[in-house]
Amino acid sequence: MTPDFDKGNGLLSIILQDRRTGQVLMNGFMNEEAYEKTVEEKVVWFYSRSKGRLWKKGETSGHIQAVKGMALDCDNDALLIQVEPHGPTCHLGTQSCFGDDHFSVQSLEKIVERKIAHPEEGSYTKYLTDEGLDKILKKCGEEMTEIVIAAKNDDKKEIIDETSDLMYHLLVMLQHQGVSLKEVEDNLKERHGENLTYKVREDIDEW
Repeated sequence: MTPDFDKGNGLLSIILQDRRTGQVLMNGFMNEEAYEKTVEEKVVWFYSRSKGRLWKKGETSGHIQAVKGMALDCDNDALLIQVEPHGPTCHLGTQSCFGDDHFSVQSLEKIVERKIAHPEEGSYTKYLTDEGLDKILKKCGEEMTEIVIAAKNDDKKEIIDETSDLMYHLLVMLQHQGVSLKEVEDNLKERHGENLTYKVREDIDEW
């Protein structure tokens, strides 16, 4: 599909979304030139309506938005761009222009990744990684057993609590083994995603 710039008087509405967390980061506009530069350079360019010129997101701060996927809406006049943000997206210093109250499993993965990369004394994540893989796997097994017991007891709150504990320990294990949640998601998509009605184009070179 080809973007329709005519509907917006030469402009296309753009939504940036964090590829890893799914968080909506900002809304902006592109003219055709900004779109072509974005496709060519694989970093996001916008058209400033107030200044009447092109600008690269992060050109001053260095917080560029690396393009990882694109999807046009059904009318071809709005574009979703999945990105890897290199720093806060908003000029106010927040990750998103819509506030930072978003949380997801991907957000937790980022937290675990940061705690492993920058360990702090007293951190439980540091304790697990210092103890090594056997300790991490032991905790995964213990939490799975707790889920089974909670389910057998038909205790919904306990199921939620123990599943939360298991997901955290699984993320620690994945990070320890060098496996990203994105790789797991891609595998699940390959197995079960044939009926998805929404697809993000990742072959940027062909846009």
